[in-house]
Amino acid sequence: MSDKIVVGGVPVDTRHWIGGERVASPDTFTDHSPIDGAVLGEIARGGPAEAAAAVAAAKAAFPAWAATSRAERARILHAIADGVEKRLEELAVVETTDNGALLRSHRRGVMPRVAHNFRFFADWLLQLEHDDFETRGHTNHVSWDPAGPCVLITPWNAPLMLATWKVAPALAAGDTVVLKPAEWSPLTASLLADIAAEAGLPAGVLNVVQGYGAEIGDALTSHPDVRRISFTGSVPTAKRIAESAAANLTPLSLELGGKSPLLVFADADLDLAVDLAVEQYDNAGQVCLAATRFLVEEAVAEEFTRRFVEKASTLKQGDPRDEATDIGPSIHPRQLEKIDGFVRRALATGARAVVGGHRLDGQYYAPTLLTDVAQDSEIVQEEVFGPVLTLQTFTGEDEAVRLANDTRFGLAATLATGDPARAERVTARLVAGTVWVNCFFVRDLQAPFGGSRQSGVGREGGTWSFDFYCDLKNTVTAPNGWNNHG
Repeated sequence: MSDKIVVGGVPVDTRHWIGGERVASPDTFTDHSPIDGAVLGEIARGGPAEAAAAVAAAKAAFPAWAATSRAERARILHAIADGVEKRLEELAVVETTDNGALLRSHRRGVMPRVAHNFRFFADWLLQLEHDDFETRGHTNHVSWDPAGPCVLITPWNAPLMLATWKVAPALAAGDTVVLKPAEWSPLTASLLADIAAEAGLPAGVLNVVQGYGAEIGDALTSHPDVRRISFTGSVPTAKRIAESAAANLTPLSLELGGKSPLLVFADADLDLAVDLAVEQYDNAGQVCLAATRFLVEEAVAEEFTRRFVEKASTLKQGDPRDEATDIGPSIHPRQLEKIDGFVRRALATGARAVVGGHRLDGQYYAPTLLTDVAQDSEIVQEEVFGPVLTLQTFTGEDEAVRLANDTRFGLAATLATGDPARAERVTARLVAGTVWVNCFFVRDLQAPFGGSRQSGVGREGGTWSFDFYCDLKNTVTAPNGWNNHG
């Protein structure tokens, strides 16, 4: 097996990155492009041995990195951002080939956001402070101490952006990292290791290990030397990680699934509401935050549906490397089968497809909108993670809120209304970590991000990230204490 493959003209090392060195494994797994099913290469398949080596490297590197000044940590993070920007086109091409998301989105939005992740947390680190306060004349001083080695397990739908959303604050906090990328889209994590090394990140501070699910995941999440675990993915996997981490009481941050609603009131700007609705097909519906359940007030439901169908019909589906493409493929044949199964079962139980409802050639699924769906049906309650949306109607705020909150998830919600007072009332009653009013997917890194209910545990972003990746310490000093010892 060659140690490197070439993807879109870009060389990518297929080995792990452990302790500042490339490390091979005796076993491999095959990485395919979802665009056309082509084999991209054989990737080193790690297990318990690689997990142990990566954690040991992170543990060994931790004392020096934790002692590194904030200014120096920030400088290196900015250097990593410089490296991302220098190789932005390469990263965009590799990630599009590996996970099938639009090349134009990678070029214009996703990869610039990767660089911004590093710059933001580097700058936030330098301003991170809590005002001292007094208790009966005693001074309280709050500090953020680096916690130790972190295991970061990331998903396949936005591989590098979501990985660096975790890696950047962990490194800024003074922690060392073992990153385990998703097996369906591992390639840009390998490039990140190269970029970090070129930026001067010391050996062992960032480690990247590849592998399939529990084969390596259990060894990472149960390791007694791991001090933090951050995971983005499915609820069943999160439950397994929580069980694995429990023996060591390792703190967890979990960003999980969603079944988010889009509430459209009769007083909304319908053109805006339709634009927001069609936007939910972004990344072929493979977005955890997507508002996949349309809840539309009865008075405008027919007109909303007509306009939606008209606008959705203009979307172009195909090769994501084509600038004109709006919707690319599903990530993997297994995911495509899952999507198709959801839709087939829904149609068999009375749902009606007003848009799509069928597979296309290759790993492509037609953008779909289902109506005549029951609130307790599988298609309404469970996350599909594909270009499949449902539409239900309501007659007032109470019913809208009841339907919106009636799932086990609570990641996000989107609200379209022309009434500020209504927006305030409804937003206050929605169970969600993020609520967008007359907009969608506007995310500032200083805001808290996470989910309620089974959409997750904890919040990251801004100071919340440092609260998680650090051990917070309060130092209490007595008044005039320095004079007591002459």
